[in-house]
Amino acid sequence: MDKNGPIIIIEDDADDQFVLEEVFGELGYSNQRMYFSDGQSALDFLYTSKDLPFIIISDINLPQLNGLELRRKVQTDAELSLKCIPYVYFTTAINQQVVIDAYSTSAQGFFVKPGQYDEIKAIIKLMIDYWKRCAAPNNF
Repeated sequence: MDKNGPIIIIEDDADDQFVLEEVFGELGYSNQRMYFSDGQSALDFLYTSKDLPFIIISDINLPQLNGLELRRKVQTDAELSLKCIPYVYFTTAINQQVVIDAYSTSAQGFFVKPGQYDEIKAIIKLMIDYWKRCAAPNNF
């Protein structure tokens, strides 16, 4: 985790991407935001990029490679797991089994997307501020 690294957002809904970008803009975080509309393109980026992302914020229901499958691949790949990138779910997919499945991938958080802009903004602020304050093995 690089606290100044890019924020990876995996979201296939263009409207949600727009709202998230507005939220990040209002909150004033300097991290570059990178949007991917499917899990496979995000994974390809993680494999090929020299950047050390700050955090991955992922939907669950995604084309090609869903958020759960992507997390498992990141978690089980030795090189990617050593990057210590926090992986947080931000999704409308909510039921007990989905939450169990998400935490079985050792996710660092599961947040339900609210319908109101101010609530989305509050959750993103909470999420980013928390990880900005956390220590990780590779940010000393």
